[in-house]
Amino acid sequence: MRYKSVKFAIAISPDTSDIDIQTCRDLLAALLGDIGFESFEDTEKGLTGYIVSDDFDTLKLEEQISFFPLPAVLITYEIEDVEDRDWNTVWEETGFSPIIIGDRCAIHDSKHLPPSPYPIDITIEASQSFGTGTHATTRMIATELLDKDLTGCRVLDCGCGTGILSLLSKRLGAKEVVAYDIDEWSVNNTRHNMAINDIEGIEVLLGDSRVLSHVSGLFDYVLANINRNVLLADMPHFKEVLRAGGRLILSGFYEQDASLLIQSASSIGMTLSRSVLSGDWCMLVFSSSST
Repeated sequence: MRYKSVKFAIAISPDTSDIDIQTCRDLLAALLGDIGFESFEDTEKGLTGYIVSDDFDTLKLEEQISFFPLPAVLITYEIEDVEDRDWNTVWEETGFSPIIIGDRCAIHDSKHLPPSPYPIDITIEASQSFGTGTHATTRMIATELLDKDLTGCRVLDCGCGTGILSLLSKRLGAKEVVAYDIDEWSVNNTRHNMAINDIEGIEVLLGDSRVLSHVSGLFDYVLANINRNVLLADMPHFKEVLRAGGRLILSGFYEQDASLLIQSASSIGMTLSRSVLSGDWCMLVFSSSST
């Protein structure tokens, strides 16, 4: 799958003192997520966004930028094609510092080991995939899972990325995990990370939520760390495969989008049981009716 990178430069009027560039980055990322941008990285002058080439539409991009709510800010951009071989190369080469969650879990790559042993230790080699635990959304879901007893449970990991949430679920005692992602890189990366952690019992599928029509049985937990629009579109499918009394854990969106997701979940009979914030990012936990 080919991607485009769009480098956005954010220029704030020198006459304006109450606007900072990070606020502008967050607002812009929220707008871009609505038209299919999947991931972002901060730059000195603004933000770089990544989107599947087939999903990119210049007219939609111009329209979203026109909705930017701060008139004292000028946004310009440059578009580049991202070669398959170059995507995420720097990340893969440099890795990431160990992620420590409480005193219970260490997530790290093979180059950077945790300072001491932890009850749960997971090695992640990120190859063109999202989800090492460094992002707030992944950390929030991981922390939520660490507080649960998954012994004997079935878990569905939607948009699995590196497979970190699937791997963690198995380490926490899940009997069976089904994971899927639209990106073949992510599917292969999840399988690779299963192998290096010597973890079995995860079925990894290539595709979007339509793959669920080929999955039998119901799940105790459904995890989805995806952008807002995909969550809104797929939530009814998640509900269909969630057992009565099960938990739907969502993240990948900003606090300002939470009310829309809560409303959508309520319309299909889901009840909000928990909301967590980390900076501007949000996680919502819903329960399915037990009757």
